[in-house]
Amino acid sequence: MHLFTPYFKNYLLLISFLACAPLAKSQEIVGRTEICKWPQNKNGAVSITYDDGSINQFRYALPIMEQLKLPATFFIITRGIPGSQYHGRFIGRPVKEIITESASIPTNSQNFFERCSAAGYLGFKGTIVYHTKAAAMYDEGNHAEAFKVMDTLYRDVREGKFKPGYQPCDEVIQEKGSTWDDFRRDAARGYEFASHSVTHASMPALDSANIIYELEKSKEEIRNKLGARYTFSAEVPYGFEDNRVMKYAYKIYPALRNRMPEPWLKEIDRAGTQTPGNTDKDYVQWQRGATTKTPLPIMKSWVDTAASRTDTWLVLVIHGVDGIGYEALPHTLLRSYFEYIKSNEDKLWVATFGDVTKYMRERESENLSSQTDDRIIQVKLVNTLNSELYNVPLTLKTYIPAEWKFAFVYQGKYARTIKPLTDKNGSFVIYKALVNGRDIIITRR
Repeated sequence: MHLFTPYFKNYLLLISFLACAPLAKSQEIVGRTEICKWPQNKNGAVSITYDDGSINQFRYALPIMEQLKLPATFFIITRGIPGSQYHGRFIGRPVKEIITESASIPTNSQNFFERCSAAGYLGFKGTIVYHTKAAAMYDEGNHAEAFKVMDTLYRDVREGKFKPGYQPCDEVIQEKGSTWDDFRRDAARGYEFASHSVTHASMPALDSANIIYELEKSKEEIRNKLGARYTFSAEVPYGFEDNRVMKYAYKIYPALRNRMPEPWLKEIDRAGTQTPGNTDKDYVQWQRGATTKTPLPIMKSWVDTAASRTDTWLVLVIHGVDGIGYEALPHTLLRSYFEYIKSNEDKLWVATFGDVTKYMRERESENLSSQTDDRIIQVKLVNTLNSELYNVPLTLKTYIPAEWKFAFVYQGKYARTIKPLTDKNGSFVIYKALVNGRDIIITRR
């Protein structure tokens, strides 16, 4: 039954609000509602993310996070997990034709993507490193040097300098020991598993068909093994932000750690030397790569910076752990660091990459309205986002009459009695709300 009967409707005043936009002092404060920048009205957010899914991330780092009740996001390479349906492959014409052709036609801008896409699948071990090297050069704009790398590879293949077989990159090999059953168990504990492609391919040097295969089949594998909720986030390997690759990736995954082209978000990638600084954007995504060259005090200072601001999302990027993986960090250091993050949890929301993305997008797209009388405040949240994807509760702040000693807040099955807080504007309550759910009702208790 709708709470506002015809009797009450004569007393209602409809007020529309922009999220967190201040009202003039002369306007009535009671009923004013804001969407807090972060859940529980905290100062900032932290996401702990891991690349590659190397086994020691799960043997040594995850148990520490589980003890501390800290969530994290693992960007996994799906081909390296036993039982995966989709393995690395080249989408294109027979590789023997490409090898033969390379004897008479040098690598150039017309055939580079095809040759680099095929490089790991020529039927020989050790060729994938040429693909990786050439891709990095191409992404940096050194196209002529990248072409030379491909010419060297195909010449050495023609001259029989490689052993027959197939050898994946090291990142795939370092996943050995993990299983989909392990991931299902850890996902049930609140950890996010996300795509890092099928084979950890260097995508700026792939043609379109092979980019799409790496991204789509990894997503399909995760959906089949873990469920659709784990197909929200992805990281294109090596952190590449190539425009051509991003164009394809955006169509497949709602959120990319590589780049999020939101008009309200300032991005600083993990290679950047900037600090959040001054910005006219609502949010700052500040990526920092924790490596063996990063002293613990510097890593802690990142947390301090996020906690001292109100707009910063600190995204930590970790690779290897205890000797396995790129820039492997000892788990003893990670324990100290995670304990420090935990000690700042009163100021920082620690959440998965996907959940922080969802919260920000929900807040930025929300249409918020309120109705009030002297006994009831009714708040409505509506947006046009896909509610199956965007389902993270928002935190709202609503001003109530000063004489209310307690407020009763409910939305559907959510119901809670809350003791008000006060600021310079008056008395208010902080509470959670689901978007596109039932109206929120606040009454005196």
